[in-house]
Amino acid sequence: MSNQSIEEQELRKFHQELINDIRSDQLVAGEEGGVQEQIFTKYATDLLCEAGETENVRIVFDERTSRKFGAHKLNGYAVSENFETLDLIIACFGGLDEPDRLGKEEVGKAAKKALNFFKNSYYKDFAGQIDESTGVFEISDLVSKSKEFRESLIRINIFILSDSFYNGNIPKPDKVADVSISYKVIDLNYLYNIAQKPHAPIEIDFQAEGFVVPCVPSPQTSEDYQTYLAIISGDALATLYQRFGARLLEQNVRSFLQFTGKVNKGIRHTIMHKPEMFLAYNNGIAATAEDIELGKAENGEGQIIVRAKDLQIVNGGQTTASVFYTQKKDKADVSGIFVQVKLTVVKNKEKFGEIVAKIAEYANTQNKVSIADLSSNSTFHVQLEKWSRVIFTPTVATSSIQTRWFYERARGQYKNARLKDGFTPAKLKAFDAKNPKHQVFTKEDIAKYIHAFDVRAHGKKMVSGPHFVVRGNQKNYVVFMQNLDDSKPSSSFFEDLVAKAILFKTAEKLYGIKPNAIGDIRFITVPYTLAYLSHITQGKLS
Repeated sequence: MSNQSIEEQELRKFHQELINDIRSDQLVAGEEGGVQEQIFTKYATDLLCEAGETENVRIVFDERTSRKFGAHKLNGYAVSENFETLDLIIACFGGLDEPDRLGKEEVGKAAKKALNFFKNSYYKDFAGQIDESTGVFEISDLVSKSKEFRESLIRINIFILSDSFYNGNIPKPDKVADVSISYKVIDLNYLYNIAQKPHAPIEIDFQAEGFVVPCVPSPQTSEDYQTYLAIISGDALATLYQRFGARLLEQNVRSFLQFTGKVNKGIRHTIMHKPEMFLAYNNGIAATAEDIELGKAENGEGQIIVRAKDLQIVNGGQTTASVFYTQKKDKADVSGIFVQVKLTVVKNKEKFGEIVAKIAEYANTQNKVSIADLSSNSTFHVQLEKWSRVIFTPTVATSSIQTRWFYERARGQYKNARLKDGFTPAKLKAFDAKNPKHQVFTKEDIAKYIHAFDVRAHGKKMVSGPHFVVRGNQKNYVVFMQNLDDSKPSSSFFEDLVAKAILFKTAEKLYGIKPNAIGDIRFITVPYTLAYLSHITQGKLS
């Protein structure tokens, strides 16, 4: 059997599991509680979030055609904290039993529809023509009326999601209102790859971009890593930031250490008035890579970095952002400034994530929250997982089977546990009976359940509440981890968490099924309703 046929078999198996999961989730949500295309959108964007390609995605739906606005469609969107990046998401979902092929024409139409949504909001005040309860009102209104957003926006990424194969060309980059537009087709192959390896590496070809990055290897040798000292020009650094933004940061700490977009006055002054002194004054940046390709300098003396795979900046985000913004806003020539780079190439692939996380942690010792705090391997998450495996629900009159609420501390645990004892229908059925899929929950879910009920303040600052829940999964989880103490969760804590989960999931289902279905504003209504319930019961449910 050829390698290609094995790969095709794996892809077909992945597709079958995907479609089965979507149909199963629709049944769990209720007959009217979930549209398959939106369930697929959430599945795909969850993978993209874990891969670090986007974050805090809000699932919405709007599709319309009119003479005034033309055809547009949107299945989801995400806005970066500093308003630099807008991700627009559109789905081309087939939902067939066998994977299909997506046509180039369909991709082109999808790209145009997603871009039209932005144009309709930016130029034609689409938000002014729709009800405020519409799911896309918030983003359309932001694009239309927010001066801060318009001035900060640098890039729009349009993700075209599909459960089919696509082998055609990607729509060419565009520019609208001085904002760079880039397109990405997330087809079945792409979803399969990031599901297997949940990280989308940044690859940069410095030579193809016309940048020369001289480097010197460290004389110290190690089986795990090799360090280089390099010099990168300001325009090369600005190009990296223009294209990738916060994705340049190591994915596990992006929410804490992401670029703010604010220009350091000292860096700006040096660029503007003493560019020749920048290398001497600035501390430089620390970066990691999975692999690099070296070449010889044109004069034959020394080495240069030709290409870098999985390049990540783990310290120096402010320097990078400041160089870019001084170039953009002050029209400064940054080609004459240079920045030193300590680049660590991790040779031990098995320890890649661990080594990169440690480098990031120690390179950012000034940050109050360490990278370990965000890890799914922290004491809190490990202990919570243990409770979820040993605590069973009480028996009920309709069934004698005691079930578990399965805490998926790391993505894929549920699927792996399900297949651990074998693939026979009887064993899978037994596992599903004991571990129902609708009782699986994740790290982000924990934050939502707790914040929806607990509204607390530390001094004048709110540290939990439903207003955190509606900000998106990743942002909500970050706030939760920031306020978490070092104590281990008890069995009663786990049981209390499950009670909150039951109420949260029930409210989601009630508000998603006709005649009570309220559409895309459900993500706001559910946490605020539960917070109010907690309030009128004087916190006795918490």
